[in-house]
Amino acid sequence: MELIKIKNLHVNIDNKEILKGFDLNINRGEVHAIMGPNGTGKSTLASALVGKPDYEVTKGEVIFKGKDLMQMEIEERALEGLFLAFQYPVEIPGVSMINFMKTVVDARREYRKEDPISPVDFLKLVKKSSELVGINDKMKGRAVNEGFSGGEKKKNEIFQMAMLQPDLAILDELDSGLDIDSLKQVAEAINKLRNENNAFLIITHYQRLLDYIVPDFVHIMNDGKIVKSGGKDLAKELESKGYDDIMGLN
Repeated sequence: MELIKIKNLHVNIDNKEILKGFDLNINRGEVHAIMGPNGTGKSTLASALVGKPDYEVTKGEVIFKGKDLMQMEIEERALEGLFLAFQYPVEIPGVSMINFMKTVVDARREYRKEDPISPVDFLKLVKKSSELVGINDKMKGRAVNEGFSGGEKKKNEIFQMAMLQPDLAILDELDSGLDIDSLKQVAEAINKLRNENNAFLIITHYQRLLDYIVPDFVHIMNDGKIVKSGGKDLAKELESKGYDDIMGLN
């Protein structure tokens, strides 16, 4: 079942066109990886989809769960089930992780016309989600990302994703700042969260992440659009040959 359809998407930043006719369809149950050189628009795509300010959509459409995503405010996109794990997660001083997650979980439940989660069920969900990525009680009691290392911030992003159970999770440079043990732990958590009803869009430079989170499809991006698509072996081919050979620039 189709989850998101991106058709002929054009996006400007500061009057400079970054995405130049981007197309991609993702079905429920699928994992897609987008790879490409720096400056090709990978992170711009993620930012435009979640509605970050300063990313101007000038053309094209994005249909998410049958709805026009571009007509939704940032908050509505999140409530609808779109999640972005940031490349550089921000700190939110003064807001405890537990209170933050309770507020967000209840907001999404209210959006779906469900009752607030009970304290007992919330604590069970916190325990289950934190164990996935090794978030300890001390970290959960601190302000959101405040004083966290780069690796802890990335684990915290996956903890939040596990708590929210989004329909589509966009993972932007998830492997940045993670040592190999943390990468394996985070990848294992994501694999456990994969199911037939959700989907993942992984944005990465390196094939090593895809050794642990095996994608159904790999897309090579250049100059603001997808120039080549294939299966998981495309990432290994890219690692051995490089972008220029894969894209036929040599």
